[in-house]
Amino acid sequence: MGEVFAGRYELADPIGRGGAGAVWRAWDHRRKRYVAAKVLLQSDAHTLLRFVREQALRIDHPHVLAPASWAADDDKVLFTMDLVSGGSLAHLIGDYGPLPPRFVCTLLDQLLAGLATVHAEGVVHRDIKPANILLEATGTGRPHLRLSDFGISMRKGEPRLTETDFVIGTPGYFAPEQMLGAEPDFPADLFAVGLVALYLLQGAKPDSQALVEQFAAHGTPAAPEGVPEPLWQVVANLLQPDPHARFRTAVGARKALAAAVEMLPEADPADDPVEVFDQLGPLPPGFGPSGPAGASAGGGRAEPRGDQGPHGPQGGQEQPGRTGAATTGHEPSETGSFHLAPPPQRLAPDRPSAPPVPTAGHTPPRYTPPAATTPDATPPGYGHPLHQATAPTQPGAHPGPLPGHAPSLAPYGVQTSAVREESPFTKSYTAQPAGVPSPAAGSGTARRRPGPPAKVAVPVLLLALVCYAIGIWALTQA
Repeated sequence: MGEVFAGRYELADPIGRGGAGAVWRAWDHRRKRYVAAKVLLQSDAHTLLRFVREQALRIDHPHVLAPASWAADDDKVLFTMDLVSGGSLAHLIGDYGPLPPRFVCTLLDQLLAGLATVHAEGVVHRDIKPANILLEATGTGRPHLRLSDFGISMRKGEPRLTETDFVIGTPGYFAPEQMLGAEPDFPADLFAVGLVALYLLQGAKPDSQALVEQFAAHGTPAAPEGVPEPLWQVVANLLQPDPHARFRTAVGARKALAAAVEMLPEADPADDPVEVFDQLGPLPPGFGPSGPAGASAGGGRAEPRGDQGPHGPQGGQEQPGRTGAATTGHEPSETGSFHLAPPPQRLAPDRPSAPPVPTAGHTPPRYTPPAATTPDATPPGYGHPLHQATAPTQPGAHPGPLPGHAPSLAPYGVQTSAVREESPFTKSYTAQPAGVPSPAAGSGTARRRPGPPAKVAVPVLLLALVCYAIGIWALTQA
């Protein structure tokens, strides 16, 4: 089985790799489903700050793939997202080449819808490119696009993690103002959307530098071959070198695109439909559609079942489906954890607890204190007091108080005036209500519930301190 993070996420197989981390298909033991887990490859302060920014982004939109949760284990951290199986736009172009204009308009409309929500949160993506735009495996149905990878995104007004003369992003998808060191802004994302549109229509990565020079020297060029004029007017507006000449918002670009679609010719029914395939492939050995084979719900930690109480099986019933290491308790499970051995079965689980007996194999009757007693009388059925004090205790029985420390029975509703206090050897066998432990036996310190292990608590606290420090710093700069 794969490595388990924080007892919850079990890594199955790698499905992608980026500049800051590797993306794995992982099984979420809590939610019982597969997710995409991005594992941070480096743990330096700069990378951790970017990780904190990315995992803190919470945008709920059908065309945005934002982090959903995160976990830390020792010196490794990860965050998870929905698992998208249709690959990226780069895979789609690799399968089909140039795409039909109406199909491209559908993809652009979804991309601009998701980007409008991101911008509404004050976030600049800064790395829009075909590889970061994923697709659901919808087959020949309507495509479903998801904008992903917010690793270098930032909110407007937040401090930059790079120098002002240093540009971060993907070469070939930079806006001209980014190359001049301008602050990240929404029009830069829209320029990248225009390059993605041209990539989908032509089936090849456009030369952004040549486009900028052509626009600057001759204005808006004619529509490329195979691109309808109404659609080209929208794409050309997105590609304007001057950010003030572009669409200012993704909402405005989306409205212009909707108007252009109305003027496009109808698709030819004879054309082959574009099919979005499942690019992930089959699950690795040991994993099935319902999770890892033979793994417990807690990532290797056995949890109480319906027929199992907090201390083991009830009534000595056999647990179905538990064999091998799970029943012996001496062999590690497939995820590296050890199962606890089941507790010994009780011969009579419904029998009330009885006080210790003086001799093995002899169970004395319950003693009911008489109304009046004599100083030197011995309770019937207990024999000689000295023999009772030295008798061995039955396994599993609760020992009574030590001689000379008679318990007080007033809290349990027993008349203390009827208890014999003269003989110290009989005080430990004074009758009490069934099922109620003596105060002396339960007077020890209560067991404290253990907290999370240090290897989980320390990284979480460090990340919390980093977030707190960033927040304080941002407030002081406001």
